[in-house]
Amino acid sequence: MGYLGFDGFTSTFQDKLFKGYDMEIHTQIFYTTVCSCLLSFTGMIMQGNLLMAIDFVSRHHDCFFDIALLSTVATASQFFISYTIRTFGALTFATIMTTRQLLSILLSCLWFGHPLSWEQCVGAVIVFGALYARSFLNTKKKPPLTLENTENRASSPPKGNP
Repeated sequence: MGYLGFDGFTSTFQDKLFKGYDMEIHTQIFYTTVCSCLLSFTGMIMQGNLLMAIDFVSRHHDCFFDIALLSTVATASQFFISYTIRTFGALTFATIMTTRQLLSILLSCLWFGHPLSWEQCVGAVIVFGALYARSFLNTKKKPPLTLENTENRASSPPKGNP
């Protein structure tokens, strides 16, 4: 439950930061990574695992290459994630990730021959149907912005209190 909550919070929060502030993608990735490192470092210290982790990496030098490779791939993927959220919004990103998970589940069922029960099918239809319906309703076609509409909007007085 915690993972799902924080996962949903992260993309929504990033979307609000992009919309509320003039922030570049690399700046947001830097601060997100710094916060993540501080949380991980604090967690390792509080659990008493920091010295064991350092000892493990010092005894297994080949592990350092794997850590560096995973970190590089995670950083590259974070650029794609942040670009998608900044350009299309958190809902579109959630739709993409949910579609990826749906395809992964279906391919796993086909590949390993584990059929879904009828309860699992109903649950999948409810979850994916609601997400796709919301995504579809949010992308209703808006009237195209013409030169005439732009001029009228620019010359009309602002709404609200003067």
